[in-house]
Amino acid sequence: MFKFWKRTPKDEAPKEPAPVPAEAGVENVTAAEGTATPSAPNEAASPAIEADQAAVETAPDETAAPAARRSWRERLAGSTFARNLGTLFSRKPKLDDALLDELETCLLTADVGVAASTTLVEALRKRMARREFADADALLAALRDALLELIEPVAKPLRLDATPRPFVLLMVGVNGVGKTTTIGKLARHFQRHGESVLLAAGDTFRAAAVEQLKAWGARNGVPVIAQGSGADSASVIFDALQAARSRQADILIADTAGRLHTQAGLMDELGKIRRVLGKLDPDAPHEVLLVIDGTTGQNAVNQVRQFREAVGVTGLVVTKLDGTAKGGVIFALAREFGLPIRFVGLGEGVDDLRIFDPAAFVDGLLPARLCGE
Repeated sequence: MFKFWKRTPKDEAPKEPAPVPAEAGVENVTAAEGTATPSAPNEAASPAIEADQAAVETAPDETAAPAARRSWRERLAGSTFARNLGTLFSRKPKLDDALLDELETCLLTADVGVAASTTLVEALRKRMARREFADADALLAALRDALLELIEPVAKPLRLDATPRPFVLLMVGVNGVGKTTTIGKLARHFQRHGESVLLAAGDTFRAAAVEQLKAWGARNGVPVIAQGSGADSASVIFDALQAARSRQADILIADTAGRLHTQAGLMDELGKIRRVLGKLDPDAPHEVLLVIDGTTGQNAVNQVRQFREAVGVTGLVVTKLDGTAKGGVIFALAREFGLPIRFVGLGEGVDDLRIFDPAAFVDGLLPARLCGE
């Protein structure tokens, strides 16, 4: 009734709308227009579609304050390997065959594999028979050395120093291993080392894959060459290689459709991609990275075997090793194939994709007292 008596506070100012961030880094190229973002030269032969706002909203929050980088031990502490070994040796067990039997069980349940577990335990058994160990901690130290000896030969970082440019990196793997996310993290890794990166949205089989890769491109400020869902994957990656050449990009990272190693048709498509790329560069792709989920256990061995036969895998990325992953599959893969392990995923953050460090990995799985922590 007396509303006209109310007064507006003098210090209250009208609110201004918050500025809307631009979609930086997403490639906007069409076959007809031949236009591109200001960060790259114009290029006329690379068909693509615009990334819409919904795609950008799927990218992780870039404005959040970065958390302190957690150590390998903090990331691996929850693994089956670390928990079982910690429990076994925390009670200061007696040096006998029962201890070795329990150790072998720990290794097997952590996905180290039958062959690798048997080899490791039998070597320790022979040394124990020769009375080389004063106590259980001495045996544990010997286990550390044996584990390191097993995986050190496969710890080979990806080197780009003397490689042709653009360096073509083809990413393969089954559904759900974190392949597209790994591509986004790899792009950031290479950017930090001064490399210019271009992404190819070659996963045209999964409906949301193109938009997901564009979201990562927007986050990292990296151009993405893409066509619509259902387009020919080999054609998309071919166009992307042409674009990378014309723009003198250092690295082209090409996504591919996630597929089961038992899907012959999709596996054959990888062979087609290699043949098509070979028309522009006989050596392309220069690296074929197979992304493996660290929680899949011995099924990872079958995946590596099939993908290596189909497309000639040259390196591995093992993801999801943080949390409750068993952790031992890396030892099984090293013994079975000897393929270089380029990177490992230790978390969901963009900085949690790390160059594989065998000593940090093994020490993260073993009790802290053994490493002087």
